[in-house]
Amino acid sequence: MKVAIFHDYFGAIGGGERVVLAMAKALDADIITTDTDALQKMDPDARVISLGATPAIPGLKQIAASWKFWSCNYSEDYDFFIFSGNWAHYAAQRHHPNLWYCHTPVRAFYDLYPLFLSRQGFIRRQQFRVWVHLHRFFDRHSVRSVDTIVTNSENVRARILNTYSRDAEVISPPVDTSRFRCTEYGDFWLSVNRLYPEKRIELQIEAFRQLPDEKLVIAGGYAQGDHASLYIDRVSADPPPNVSFLGEIPEPDLIDLYARCKGLICTALDEDFGITPLEAMASGKPIVAVNEGGFRETVIPGTGLLTEPSMDIIIQAIKIVGRNPESYKDACIARAREFDLLRFEERIKTAVRNVISAYQGTR
Repeated sequence: MKVAIFHDYFGAIGGGERVVLAMAKALDADIITTDTDALQKMDPDARVISLGATPAIPGLKQIAASWKFWSCNYSEDYDFFIFSGNWAHYAAQRHHPNLWYCHTPVRAFYDLYPLFLSRQGFIRRQQFRVWVHLHRFFDRHSVRSVDTIVTNSENVRARILNTYSRDAEVISPPVDTSRFRCTEYGDFWLSVNRLYPEKRIELQIEAFRQLPDEKLVIAGGYAQGDHASLYIDRVSADPPPNVSFLGEIPEPDLIDLYARCKGLICTALDEDFGITPLEAMASGKPIVAVNEGGFRETVIPGTGLLTEPSMDIIIQAIKIVGRNPESYKDACIARAREFDLLRFEERIKTAVRNVISAYQGTR
């Protein structure tokens, strides 16, 4: 069986991109995408078909990606199709049988629409309204052509039901626990994110501004043409001396940071799932995360602390966990193993078989 996985773009290294690569390896699939810059850093051996680059301009980038997926046709070249991301499922109209691994309905269109709208100036606000109105129509239209939806968490499953009135099977993203190790509990905390406003990096920076004896290392980048550049300019303009930005780094360097850090800080707004806590746990490191979204599904007692998105409360949590981070090691490693790569591979293969069986039964 020949399988193709459509993914929006590999403009930055993130959890969604890692899920695509895990599916591609499990199913021996080709990847069909647009921008491939980050893919070369993540897995230069992946089999890739590029639909062409997208412009690095917010709005135009997303429109270009949508059109490329909407208009492409590989229906005669593969036996099964998987869509991943916000725009790739626009290809669903021509490609069956199919499965959409939905990381989340586009948050700027639905649950975070008021927040995104409030960030725009007057003229940009009108443009944003038009863009969202048109894309909501095509988004919903494309979802009607999706045979089965799989998602990453119960959190996003509820969003999908609320947005599209469709259910989804939860198959959580995998962690290849064999790749992670614990070298030491060093003198720094780690934060790993795409550098977007929804990650609330400013909470971390201000917390560590009040903790001059602690260090914070922030790793992660963003795709050119996304909405992040102004945000990054703002939060990185005047960091305290104990906070450093590394930008996007190679995977071996990230694994080394997990191995040496004291613990992981996570402050994302209602995170879809969040793979980084499990990567840190696989390294035996405790988590301080906001009590929202997917973090509630992974951070359990013994693996760290869930806290309110308040600077003062985050500071207290950092002090508590930081007193003896080694005490969380065994519980963290055991929790990460529950999301191991082999379990993910078995479940995604079963999901594909079920879709094919159901699709053949309707013909």
